Amino acid sequence: MTPELTALTLAALLQVAQFALYSVLGNLQVGPKTAMGPRDEPIRLTGMAGRAQRAMNNHFEGLLLFAIATFVLTQTGQSTQATATAAWTYLIARTLYVPAYLFGLTPWRSLIWMLGFLATLAMLVMALL
Repeated sequence: MTPELTALTLAALLQVAQFALYSVLGNLQVGPKTAMGPRDEPIRLTGMAGRAQRAMNNHFEGLLLFAIATFVLTQTGQSTQATATAAWTYLIARTLYVPAYLFGLTPWRSLIWMLGFLATLAMLVMALL
């Protein structure tokens, strides 16, 4: 397995962990009756539960681009030390992003997000070179 695919797999597991965190915090906030209900009306989570939900959703968006970059690099045999470094940078940034978002660490949350985004962008550009 290439380093990029390893980072992608770990990023997917991070997504699972974020989903579990969001689910626990959301259930604690609204209670199991609401959480298991039909959700005819949207549930608006606030505080830490809301931040966990938004961090998880943000990772879904970033994970798509990262997966595309990883698959293109892997399928075309372009895995290099530079692409591996970018992949691990993405994973580290996304891991740091979760507590930065949960605890409202401004401006660090945005800077960490930008680092992960730039790492993905670098992978996409390197795939074209």
